Parts: sequence; structure tokens; C-alpha cells
Amino acid sequence: MTILWIATGLVLFILLVSFFGFYYIVHRNNILSKQVPEKHALYSDVIAFDKQKKAEWQINTEDGLLLRAWYLPATQATDKTVIMATGYNSIRNRFFDIGWLFHSLGYNLLMPEMRGSTEAQGKWVGFGWLDKEDFKLWIAQVIQRNPKTEIALWGISMGGATVMMLSGDELPDNVKCFIEDCGYDSVWNEIKHQLHRFHLPSWPLLPLMSFWCRTIAGYSWQEASSVKQLTRNKRPFLFIHGEKDNFVPYAMLAKNRDASQGITEELTVAAASHAKAYETDISAYRLAIQKFLKNYL
Repeated sequence: MTILWIATGLVLFILLVSFFGFYYIVHRNNILSKQVPEKHALYSDVIAFDKQKKAEWQINTEDGLLLRAWYLPATQATDKTVIMATGYNSIRNRFFDIGWLFHSLGYNLLMPEMRGSTEAQGKWVGFGWLDKEDFKLWIAQVIQRNPKTEIALWGISMGGATVMMLSGDELPDNVKCFIEDCGYDSVWNEIKHQLHRFHLPSWPLLPLMSFWCRTIAGYSWQEASSVKQLTRNKRPFLFIHGEKDNFVPYAMLAKNRDASQGITEELTVAAASHAKAYETDISAYRLAIQKFLKNYL
């Protein structure tokens, strides 16, 4: 009888830990990624982008969320538009430096908020799998406003996974190419990596947390795979990653790149940690994006 009580208690404890682990990871919160510091070389770009007059667009998602985006037209009229996907626990302001990069290169820019972030509606973070459906609506709106538009998508971290997952779905011909920066190969592998970083067992926690995510948030971590989606992508793709990235392992770059069926290019930044490739090597990052977009957008 004592053994039975101990076993029951252990099972309940594991279920509770897995539930709260899922809740902490997927439920929206107010933790934000760090901003570009004032003394950094890119801080003036952040200020420059912040001062621009941006229009606000909106979409209504299939599950009833109202999401917003900033639209900044190019200084000189163009049909070429870049759509940006930002990262986990990030607000759009965190990537104003990247926004200024695309604006300075002469592109229209659409910067949507990500569901479940501090600034947006949504109880659950989409980890790219739910977000890719939102970005199809953003793409449709860009095309509706300008049927001649040509679109590139850029994403970082979770946003990088978003554009990789999106690339495997059926998309309009207006979508020409993708750029991802430090995106994970699957949500399953990324959460497994985080569990190991904190010396926690991936079994049985990982399958249980994925079960809670499927039951409550509407998707499983097994299905949310960049690699599986990339095997169906035939458009050009630029893959970017910092070699010192310990949050999304650098090794995931090769898995993502090798899965894609279209033209692939890559930029690795030796000294860059997670989501720091641009600010670590500004000239290399800018040149890689400039050349890639010139060739494929």
C-alpha cells in the first residue's frame, strides 16, 4: 500500500511539474529580450527607425485574435517588401536596428507583432507553428494592397523558425525568398536542449509538456518542425547563425540548411551569441543580406 501511494504521488508530481513547465514556456509573460544598448554602434539606427512615421495595419486571425503591424514604405517607391518576424519574448522595438537595415536598403517594411508577446493579443506563444498561419494573413494583406508586390521574409530566433515553417506551406508566387537568423530545427529539440541546460530530464517531461501544449494551446512540439517544413521549400533561403550560440545550438544551422530544397546561402558569425549576429559583425551581416535580396527579391 505504501509503495502504491509513493508511486501515485510520484506520478502526480511529474504531471504537475510538466504542466507548470509547459505553462511557463508557452503562456505569455512580460519577460523581454534585451534592447540594443545606448553605447552600441547600432543604437543610432534604433533611434532613426523609431522616428519614422509608420502606418498601422491589422489582421484578425482564425482563432479570433486582433494582431497589429507597423508598415514603413521605402523612401523611393518600390514593389519590394520585407516582412519581419521577431523572437520569443520580444517586442518589435527590440529589432528596430534590423528594421532600419531593410529600410536603408530601399525596401518597404512590414513589422508584425507576434501572438502571445507582451504587446500582442493571445494567451499562448505560437513558437512559429501558430505564427506561420498569422503570417499567411500578413502576406495576403500586402498582396491585396499591391498585387505587384514581391516579398521576402526575415525572422530571428522564434521568428526564424516561423519563416522556416512557413516556407514549407503553399504560398503565393509573390513570395520570393526567406532569411532566417538563429532559428531552431524543431520546437521539440529546442525545448529538449533547454531542459538539458538546466540539468532536467527530457523524459518524461518533454513528451508530457508537448501533450499539454497540444491539449491546451492547440499544437504539439513534435509537429512544429522547421526541418520537416524546409524539405518542401524550393525558394532561396539565407541561413544565419552565431557560432557561440548556446541558446539555439549552432549545429541546428546545418540541419536546417541541408533540409531546404531551394538555393541556400549562409552566414556564420564566429563571435556571435544568440540573436547577436548583426550587432557582432555589422558589415558582414549587412553585405550578406544586401547581396541575397539583390539576387532573389
